[in-house]
Parts: sequence; structure tokens; C-alpha cells
Amino acid sequence: MQLQLCSWPEVEAYLARSRGIIFPIGSTEQHGPTGLIGTDAICAEVVAKGVGDATGALVGPTINVGMALHHLAFPGSVSLRPSTLIALIQDYVKPLARHGFERFYFINGHGGNVATMKAAFSEVYAAIADANLPNAAKVRCKIANWYQAQAVTALACELYGNQEGSHATPSEVALTQFVYPEAIKSATLSPTVAPAGRSIYNSADFREFYADGRMGSNPDLATPAHGKQFYELAVKDLSNGYLSFLQET
Repeated sequence: MQLQLCSWPEVEAYLARSRGIIFPIGSTEQHGPTGLIGTDAICAEVVAKGVGDATGALVGPTINVGMALHHLAFPGSVSLRPSTLIALIQDYVKPLARHGFERFYFINGHGGNVATMKAAFSEVYAAIADANLPNAAKVRCKIANWYQAQAVTALACELYGNQEGSHATPSEVALTQFVYPEAIKSATLSPTVAPAGRSIYNSADFREFYADGRMGSNPDLATPAHGKQFYELAVKDLSNGYLSFLQET
């Protein structure tokens, strides 16, 4: 059930039975020579829709651009500033909380969003308290990283071992291949497994050390069949997480 495909009476009826909503959030950034620039948003969106179908949850529109300032030395990457993302999350949550929503479950596909999202949640709680919303004390926000679901990480380890890496990973590339098989890319990767272990402070630093955009990964190992497995495992794990979140007091 997608928010943008509902009428307002349908949302009102939904609120009579549930106060939860799911938002996919990702990023629009480079993912190496063979990864789609929309990888993080694509992965979050497909998993969120699967969780919505499995749980009967309302799924909001995907937040496609995240905090990716460290990727801006690669063409096609765009980013929100942390302060912008914090304001955006507030502007998503506050009006919906006024309508009666109380559980906001953000299914995330981009590690660079995590710190900013947690800060945003603190700002949300302060803002709705200041607004004296009658349900302010009941509002909860949670971030769930699909790529860190226990079964997902176990499968990635089984399939890829130390070639999974931490960016432009075969697991996330596989999931996009499952969703968009017509958009599978190919390129010569050199070295086969990208370097890893360097701390990054800015976009120029990233581009200098991780020249093709990958971090410790070999996305050539990805297949659409693997992507289907990751999808099913992520949906199962995050569906359980969402249902538990609804029951939190």
C-alpha cells in the first residue's frame, strides 16, 4: 500500500487500524564502474515495498537523495547536507504525526545516512514536543539498514567472503540486478578486488584513494539470482523488525 497511490479517505481508514508508516531512504551516488548511481535508493525501495506487502503497512515515497558528500568527486553523485537531511526528515514526520501516525520506520540503503538520521530523530522529538502535539510522547522513529539484516550479512559472507567490501558491494549490486536486469552493467575491474582500509575525510580524498569508487569489493561476483535471495531475506527480517517496532511502548 503506497501513500502516493492512496486517496486521503484511504489513509484515514488506514489510521483507524495502524499508526505505522515505512519510508525507504537511500542515496544518489556513484557505486563503482558497474554499480547503478541509484543503488542505495533502489535497494531501500524494493525492500520497503516488500515489507509493506508482507505486513500491510503503508509505504511512503522514497527519499532518493541522502548524505553523500564524500562521493561528490564522481560524476552523477548528488548529496544533501546533513542539516538539509535533518530538516527534510522533520518535514516528513511532523505533518504525518499531526494526522495520527506514531511509528516511522525508515528502511535505509546508505551507510552515510545513519549518523544524520539519528540526529534527525532527536530533532523530530524536540520539534513535535514544542508543537504540543497530543500524541508527541508516542511518536517513535527507527532506522533499519537492510544490508545489515543478520541473514543478509550471513549470505553475503557465504557467497563473497572478503570480497564483499563496504561500498559498491556485490550484495547491493546483486539486488539492483534482480530489480533491473535490463540495466546490468559490465566493465573491467582493476584490481579485481578494490583496496580497503583508508580513512576518508572528503570527496577528493575518496577519489584519490578509491579511484574507481569501490571500497574493498568485487561486484563482478553479483548475479540477479543472488539478488533475489537478498531481497527475500531482507524482507523477512525487516518485516519482523517493523512488526516488533509497532508493539514497542
